[in-house]
Order: sequence, then C-alpha cells, then structure tokens
Amino acid sequence: MRTLTLLFSLMVTFPFVLSAQTAGELLQKVSAALSEGQDDYVVSLFRQAIAAGADQTEMYYWTQIEKNSAVAPRLVNELATYYKRKRNYDKAYLFYREFLQYHSEDVPALVSCAEMEMMRGKEKDAVKTYEKVLMLDANNLQANIFLGSYYYLQAEREKKKLEDDYKKITSPTRMQYARYRNGLSDIYSNGYSKAKDYLQRVLQLFPSTEAGNTLEKIRKLEAEIK
Repeated sequence: MRTLTLLFSLMVTFPFVLSAQTAGELLQKVSAALSEGQDDYVVSLFRQAIAAGADQTEMYYWTQIEKNSAVAPRLVNELATYYKRKRNYDKAYLFYREFLQYHSEDVPALVSCAEMEMMRGKEKDAVKTYEKVLMLDANNLQANIFLGSYYYLQAEREKKKLEDDYKKITSPTRMQYARYRNGLSDIYSNGYSKAKDYLQRVLQLFPSTEAGNTLEKIRKLEAEIK
C-alpha cells in the first residue's frame, strides 16, 4: 500500500516524467490536426515539438508544411521566437526572414529581424530594416532609439578621424582649414542632423535622459559649426 501511495505521489508531482512525448510523436499529432483543420491545436502541438526537438521540428516545417497554408506563418513564427529566446541569432534571423515572406509589413517581426541583424554584426542591414519599420510606424520607439544612436556614433567616429587628421597638419593653409570646416559641415548634415531628428522623436515618446543629453551635445556642436 505504501508503495502504491508513493507511486501515486510521484505521478502527481512529476507528471511530465511519465507523459513526456518525443518531437516525433508530437509531430505525428501535428499532421493529424492539420488534416482536420485544427490550426490552433496545430500551433500548440508544434510549439511543444520545438521544445522537445527543435532540429526535427524545423525539418518538419521545411518538408511537411504547405507554405501557402494559413497556419504556415504561425508555425515559422514559433521557430523564430524559440531561436531568439535561445540566442541562436542566425537561426532566429532565418525564420524571421521566412515569416516576413508571408507578412512583409509586420512591424514586430521587422523589429525582431533588425535585432537579429544587429546581434549578427550586420549593422547596415539593421539600419535599413529599422528605416522600413519607421515607414510603417513613425513612432516606433525602438527604431528611433537605434537609428538616433547609430547616426550619432557614426558621426562621432567620423568627426574624430577628421580632427585627428587635421591636427597632423603643422601649419594648415586656408584651403586646408576650409576643407576641414566643410568636412565638419558634411558630418553634421549626414550624421548629427539625422541623429537629432530621431532622438527628438524619442523624447516625444519617452522621457529619456540619455537622449536628452545627446541632443544637447548635438546642439552645442551645431552652434560651433554654424
């Protein structure tokens, strides 16, 4: 009797040990649910299958899911979300790009895609993606923060290089000084000015002390250049 009581206790406490299903078993249920048109159940099972075996589930998506079906984008989003959570940025990026094949103007997916591009060291790609985000949602806070910071830091690097090169000239001529001033003006127009626009939008959306401090630096530089 004590043995039966202990067994029952273990079953209640650790039901997953006894009922755990493999990815293969879950994917068989996915196939059955697909044939019956139970899309919500399909997504739930698919999510469980990913947790049980991501590689096998990923292969199932590529080989067994009809890409024109209504449920396909929901499944690929589950894969993208899983790999993002696991910090597998290459895989997450792959599946966010796949999701965007279905919904090219989905803002949350575009934002996540840009995040993955950043994590993969593709800053210029992230810039393009965030710019697309703002075409769809001008008040997207994350996109404005990223682009404001990006253009400010780019301008800072270019300004430092320009100043370092100019300091190397022992006795600069008027032409060299004019070229230096024109360089500063170009850096402001192509970098600081863009950063200013994005960061001003940030402050309209969120009281960011850092954005405010950066804007103050840009305003001081603007006064010096002009």
